[in-house]
Parts: sequence; C-alpha cells; structure tokens
Amino acid sequence: MAQNKPQVNPGISLAGAVDLTALKHKVKAEPGQAGGAPSAGGYVIDVSAATFQAVLQTSVTYPVLLLLWVPTDDRLFDMAKTLGDAVNKLEGKMQLARFDINEDPSIAQALQVHGAPALFALIGGQPMPILQGLPSAEEMQQITGELLPQIVQLAQQAGVTGAAPYSGDPSADGDGEASGQGAVPPEHAEAHALADAGDYAGAAKAYENVLKVDPGDALAARERSKALLLARSGQADVRAVRQAAADAPDDVAAQLAVADVDMIGGQIDDAFARLLDFLAAGHRADLEPVRERLLEYFAIPEPDDPRLKIARRRLSTLMY
Repeated sequence: MAQNKPQVNPGISLAGAVDLTALKHKVKAEPGQAGGAPSAGGYVIDVSAATFQAVLQTSVTYPVLLLLWVPTDDRLFDMAKTLGDAVNKLEGKMQLARFDINEDPSIAQALQVHGAPALFALIGGQPMPILQGLPSAEEMQQITGELLPQIVQLAQQAGVTGAAPYSGDPSADGDGEASGQGAVPPEHAEAHALADAGDYAGAAKAYENVLKVDPGDALAARERSKALLLARSGQADVRAVRQAAADAPDDVAAQLAVADVDMIGGQIDDAFARLLDFLAAGHRADLEPVRERLLEYFAIPEPDDPRLKIARRRLSTLMY
C-alpha cells in the first residue's frame, strides 16, 4: 500500500537539528497482557492504516509525535500514558498519534522499524526518528521534558505553527454509553465502517442516507461533513494548496481548497474567516459555493462553539 508510505518533504531539513543518537537503541517487544491501555483523547489520537497518510499531511500544519506500539502489550502502557500526558500539557502545540504496529506491517517497514515501541516526530510530512525500544526512566524524562519542546520549536522554525485539534477529555469515563461517545448507533454502522476503512466518499453517502431517514440526526450530519472534507482534501498536498490560494486570491476553488486544509488541521477560525473575507471582498458571484461549504463546516464543531455564532451572523450579513 504505497499510498501509506511516509513522504519526505525536501523543503525542510531536520538533519542535525536535535541530537537523538543516545536514544536510538532497540529492544524487541512481545505482546503482553490485554486490557488497561491508556485511552486516546485530548491531543492523543489512534491512527489506522487508512488514516496514516492524513496524519502525515496534517504534520504540515502542526507537529505530530508518532508512537508505533502494540496496544495489548502492558509493558508499553506507562510509556503511552506518559507521552500522552506530556503532549496534552502542550495544549495543542503537538499531537500524539498512536499506531498499532500489528495492524499493517507496511507502515513499520516504510519507517524501517522492526519492533514496538518506536517513536518518531513528524514535521512537514517528514518522519524524524527518536527511538526504538523501551526507554529508561531517564530517557523518558529527557523526551518529555527536553525533546518535545525542542520539536515544537523546530516545527515553528520550519513554519509549522498550527494548533492540533482537541478530541475530548482523555480522563473521562471510557464507557461509551455513559459518556455518550464511543458507541456507534446501529443506523450509522455502515457509514462508520466505511470511514474506518478510509472510504470517506462512501461514508459520506452512507451518512447522507441516514439523514434522509432522520434529518435531525446531528451526529450523522457532523460525520457526513467530516467525511466529505476528508474525501476532498485528506490527501491534498498542503503546501501546494496554500501556494495556489496565494497565487489566485480571486479563484473560489483555490480558496475553498485551502479552507479545507485549514479545517483538517483544526484551524477552524482561519477556515471560516478565509471564506467570509472572500465574500466580503466582493465575490458575490461565488456566494452559493462558499455558502454551501460554510454550512458543511458549521456541522463539524460542537453546537455551542462560540465561533459558530460569529461566523453564522457574518454570513447572514454578507448574504443580504
């Protein structure tokens, strides 16, 4: 699956930026006891083979710490929790993406990893090896206390200054029914499975069918908008999209494309403002495609997000 192999961006050089040679040792990890793995949440996500390429793309917007692990190996739980806590304390300056190395061997092969755990920084789509093998307590302290801030600083120097999206409270009760999250409604099962497999266009269509039956299903509307967004722009070359928008400020397609990459990168304010400013600049002929895209975006944040009220009010003003 070549589409999931890391792509090196020649425009950013990480060679010699941080000396990591002392941390590069290898320890073979075998599956341990199942259960008890720390939950994702906050700025920690779990990545599938289908979404791995999208994570590489978002690292052009904000830095990503990639942990290759085995979520049933109990020896890795402390490491995963410590990394998650450290990344969450950075409050969006970085995201931790966890990938089950047993799910798809081609990811590990592409990164030249022979066992779990392995840790990489992703900046501008480029993987930067940090370590392979279980770190000592001293090494883990060095990673969380010194290396992660250095990665953030390095990313900022490379122009990667966006904020990672917040995905919920990692300390919340993990019971899907109790929390209202995690349990997939039966009518969403097909769409959810398609999205999980990376078929975002198919997932969007399936969620559209759900909405035909129940137009008031807010979760289906949100997931449909996210699927449409990823189907259009999940594989986009972010640098090329941004350059095209800068080169053609009056081209609606270019502005819609760059607003998409802003949304995928969690830069909701930027996406809203870009399209609203485009209308305010006098592009009345492009009102309908911009309005439709904004309405799609409006389904993604929580309904009480204050940014929605501001953007909706401004859109109404520009329409009349």
